[in-house]
Amino acid sequence: MPRDPLIGLVGKPSSVRKLVCMPDSQPSIPREQSDTFKSTAHAFDLANQTSANRTTALAIMANDLCQLSSSTSPVLYLVLTKGEGWETSFWTTLDMLMHWFTLSMGYDPSQDIVWLRGEIVQWIQGNLMEKWGSIKRRHVALKASPVDTLQSQFSGYGSNQAMVARTLDKLQLKTPLESWDPETIGKVANAFTDEKFPTVCALNKIDHPDADKNIAKIAKQRDPNTIVLTSAISEVFLRKLAKQGYVRYVEGSDFVDAREDLVADGDPDGGGLKELDDKLKTRVENLKDMVLYRFGSTGVVQVLSRAAQLLGLVPVFPVRNVNTFSSGANSTGVFRDCVLVSKNSTVRDVAKKVMGDVAIAYIEGVGGTRVAETDIVEVGKNDILTFKVGKA
Repeated sequence: MPRDPLIGLVGKPSSVRKLVCMPDSQPSIPREQSDTFKSTAHAFDLANQTSANRTTALAIMANDLCQLSSSTSPVLYLVLTKGEGWETSFWTTLDMLMHWFTLSMGYDPSQDIVWLRGEIVQWIQGNLMEKWGSIKRRHVALKASPVDTLQSQFSGYGSNQAMVARTLDKLQLKTPLESWDPETIGKVANAFTDEKFPTVCALNKIDHPDADKNIAKIAKQRDPNTIVLTSAISEVFLRKLAKQGYVRYVEGSDFVDAREDLVADGDPDGGGLKELDDKLKTRVENLKDMVLYRFGSTGVVQVLSRAAQLLGLVPVFPVRNVNTFSSGANSTGVFRDCVLVSKNSTVRDVAKKVMGDVAIAYIEGVGGTRVAETDIVEVGKNDILTFKVGKA
């Protein structure tokens, strides 16, 4: 079955820190060195978490990651499945980068983007230049297409022919491959980096006084669709309060209700929430004013959504009951499970990913409407499904 996307989280570490994860996530943390970045790598099993835990874990990792120092070498937190190690071959499984910045360090974080991209491009271009003589001779001898020749070189990065073809289509090169000069090879390396390693920039600590000027600098460099403003520590704080029964918090929104808010809305029991003391109440009000009301959310959920958009992924919610959207007979939560599939995937593709080889009698959508296996899955269409096991 297809695997979930894997995302590399990049940022500067204050030291070799232990990755803080959800208690039920069972993290695997290999301590091996990356040949590229010369820093300790941490791995985390994110793919098998529920959608709620996946977001929570990202918030905790981001908050931990953004405790920055003056270190000049960023660490790559690579999201891997449990048990896999850290080595050069990790590039074959990586689908995109998520670059976390802090906006409150008194330095120019926009240069980090230039540094990281430069490292990747130089690595790819250097590998091509080192063998370019033999690559050209083989290309001419086999009368191969540029796509076939480059795919044989880029396969080590986890590319495929469609990816290489898109890279060359963007460049529209007229010069034959055997006549490419170093400048042209550099353009190819740049275009391939864009295609293979799309990057979301998460600008963290947006509530700090000097955040605005750094946001403006980065906004001039990047496509606005690749930028998300975040406050990871706020997300962690709100989720802790909600778990401890002090507030009701709708993740990814600006809705935070304390006991007194619910009482004022007519609930005499205040939703069963605990009373906030003066210190907590002040912190929550400040968080609302500085983050939620100003930016609309903490941004952590939006980072995952933006990553899915850049990867061309569609979120699909398998449920047990298409009327209540619950996942089981004893489940009170809705949309507890989420899988990500590529654009133009069919309902059959989703069934294969969710159910494996189990025989399925039929599939239903919202309201109990039967859905054909050949129907296309899109956002808002055939993206809530229940699978009825049995012979058709």
